[in-house]
Parts: sequence; C-alpha cells; structure tokens
Amino acid sequence: MRFYIDTPPAYDLTYDDVFLMPNRSAVTSRFDVDLSTSDGTGATIPVVVANMTAVAGKRMAETMARRGGLVVLPQDVDPSAVRDIVAWVKSRHTVWDTPLVLTPGDAVADALNLLPKRAHGAVVVVDEDARPVGVVDEAACAGVDRFTRLADVADPDVLTMPLTAAPRDVFDQLHGRRPHVAVGVDDGDRLVGVLTEVSALRADLYRPAVDDQGRLRVAAAIGVNGDVAAKAAALLDAAVDTLVVDTAHGHQEKMIAALKAVRAAVDAVSRDVTVVAGNVVTAEGTRDLVEAGADVVKVGVGPGAMCTTRMMTGVGRPQFSAVLECARAARELGARVWADGGVRHPRDVALALAAGASSVMVGSWFAGTYESPGDLQRDEQGQAYKESFGMASKRAVSARTRGDSGFDRARKALFEEGISTSRMRLNPTAPSVEDLLDAICSGVRSACTYTGATTLEEFHAKAVVGIQSASGFAEGAPLPLGWA
Repeated sequence: MRFYIDTPPAYDLTYDDVFLMPNRSAVTSRFDVDLSTSDGTGATIPVVVANMTAVAGKRMAETMARRGGLVVLPQDVDPSAVRDIVAWVKSRHTVWDTPLVLTPGDAVADALNLLPKRAHGAVVVVDEDARPVGVVDEAACAGVDRFTRLADVADPDVLTMPLTAAPRDVFDQLHGRRPHVAVGVDDGDRLVGVLTEVSALRADLYRPAVDDQGRLRVAAAIGVNGDVAAKAAALLDAAVDTLVVDTAHGHQEKMIAALKAVRAAVDAVSRDVTVVAGNVVTAEGTRDLVEAGADVVKVGVGPGAMCTTRMMTGVGRPQFSAVLECARAARELGARVWADGGVRHPRDVALALAAGASSVMVGSWFAGTYESPGDLQRDEQGQAYKESFGMASKRAVSARTRGDSGFDRARKALFEEGISTSRMRLNPTAPSVEDLLDAICSGVRSACTYTGATTLEEFHAKAVVGIQSASGFAEGAPLPLGWA
C-alpha cells in the first residue's frame, strides 16, 4: 500500500480519515476475486468474530466457518464447554445448515420459541425415526392457538434432497416454491440439514473454512493469567484450530511469558495450529510478540464500539495507522496481523486489508443477529434487539470473577472501565450474520476490482490510499431519506 500524496500526514489516521483511489483494472467481475487469507488459519474470507461472550457462540461458529470465516470462542468459557462446542461445530455439515427440529406432538409455542434461533425461518417436524414429515414457518403459526399441535399446522409437502445435491440444483428446485426450505436427508431418509434459496446461493459463492479432515474450523482464546500451558493443552486436545492469546494490553511481560508457553504447547502437537496474540498498536509491540511465538498479531486498543479504554485511560491509537505500522513490522518477520475493532462499514474492512491486515475482527456489529448467543428481546416499540457488552463491562467482569471471594469481587468492581453495554437491533430485512457477510464480502470484492486485484495480497500491494477531511467522508455517505 502507498499513500496518494508524497508525504503522509504527521498525525495518525482512523478509517474515516482515508479512502481508496481507483486504479486501472483488468478484473472484470467481483466473482474473480479470491478472498482467502494469508495467515495460515485456513479462512477463505477475511472476517473473524471477536471473542466476546455477547457475540461468539456455537451457532455463530458454525455459520461463520461454513461461509469461510472464523469465530474465536471467549476465554471466559469453561474448558469443558469449549470442548463440547468445538465437537458440535466440527460435527456440522459443511453445506447444509443445522435444522430446527420438533415432533408432531410439540406445540406451536415451541416452534415460535425456536424460529429466532436460525435465519432460515423454518422448523422441520420429524417422526420417531428422525424422518421429516412436515415443515412449519412463522406464517403457519399466525392466528393459531399457541397450544395447537404441530401436526395440525405443518405443511406435509416437504422437498427432500440428498446431501450430495449441488447447491444450484437445490436452488432450482426451491425457486418459487413454498415452504421455502429444502430438507437434506441421508441414505436412510433421516434429517441432516436444510437449505433455503439464499443459502443455496451462498453455498455456491462461499467456500467453508475446514481443517485437514474436512471439518469446520474453530478458534478459541486464552487469557494470560493462571496455568496458560495447561489451558492451551486442553484446547489443543479439544481440536481447536487457532489459539488466540488475548489481553487488552498485549505488549507486557506477562503476555510474552504466556505466549511462549502457548507456542511450546503448539509445537508439541503433530498438527498445524496458528497462534494469535494481542493486542498492540506499535511496530515494537508487534515485533516482540512475533519473536515470542505469534504467527498473527492482533492490532487495536480502544477502537471497538463497546470499548471505553480511550475515554477512561487516554490510551490507544487511531486504528488505520496502527494497522498500517503493525502490518509492515509483522510482514518483515513473515507474520501477519488481524485488525481488531473499529469497523462499522464494509469500507472499513477493505481499508484494513489494504493497510496489510490479513483479516478483520468484528464484535458488536455482529451482536444484533440471529446467530449471536444472546436472547432475542423486543423494545417498547416491538423492535427486536439483543444486548451487546464489552469484556470490561460490569456484566463481563462479574462472570469472569464468579469464583473469587466477595472481597476480591468487590475490589475488582471498583476498577471496571465502564458500562459499555448497548442494545444491538436486528435489521428486519437482514437479521442474519450471513446478511452482514454478504455486504462485507461484496464491498471488499468490489474494492479489489477498483484496485485491479484478484487476491487480498495483491490488493494490499496495489492499494493507493488518500487522506480526506470530515466533509470528504460525509460526502461519500448515502442519503437514505432523500434531500428533504
């Protein structure tokens, strides 16, 4: 990447401060762009879900990996629960989505409670042998007593297809049909998964992130306290594919010691596991973590939507400049960086990749989706939302210190960084994390075509970045409500 002006400004830059210049391009289609990452994680799109308990869970991990991304399970999750989540995700089909399943004797209320758990919007009704006998969607439940049995409302016209069916064939069979889901069955006609028209399209457009056994990939985080080596060994034994050593201030001795312990644990196993560590915002911090064993360094202090660090401490750095400097330092040592935090639009993802990041971490942006772990709630106007909270918030600290004494918990509560909690509303027309991925990947693909690049590494090499004023940024923002 290079700046359009000869001399970059003497101050640090945020994503809003910069823009990409179009180049002469021979790339004729966005579909010619390969979004695979270069950091060894096996991800086929440059998006990582941050290790926030409000965002990263098993549904998110399954969905993201199926579309080529990664989810980092939080370090606050009990190791036995992480093992169960990883095993569950790795048992999922790489094309067909996990179905919502009930029996004919279950009630309409049960179906309505389950429907918001998945974006495909349907419950498959199965018999005692797990064979599909009907499909129920929200429309079938409208105006029906909540205690009505599903046998009375399920549509028996179920489109079943073999798991080997090509996504294009599934789309063609579904086009113009209701119910709007195809049901994938095994050789014994037992239910395995579902596909909608849109998910069939996505299965053709995206490539799943899979390990060497063809199973979906999962990452998990480790803190820097306690027996780090033992925690790393437990996660490796659980078949985690990427280990993320995570703390707010990554350029410290405790991190370096923890990172060396994790590196030793990874080197002792007979499979490739990528080690990520952070967070830092300087070249010096990047070099120290790479030399301690990191394959990837996580960059960002304070840019996240739920992060109060900069307002509480004054510590941090504008994210674009941090990513640019750290990426250059990492690449000199054969490593890569993840840009962690501060992305609010697809353009920000493209700019982080142009600056040299191999992937971009997203947190709160994905909290308001069907796939995040939180319960779906409704506000006073009936609008659906989920709660998002930072990992230094009261809720997160309370969960993390539940095993401490009352005195220690009270003492730590005095030093919480802030509330950092918010309602993240679901977009009624795009309520799934896959909808957000479509927007992000479409934007990044288009940015590559404007730059003349067919890979992300080529994109970084060819990107030309300009500096803009606040009014320059505002000029590029659309006017959804018109001129009036």
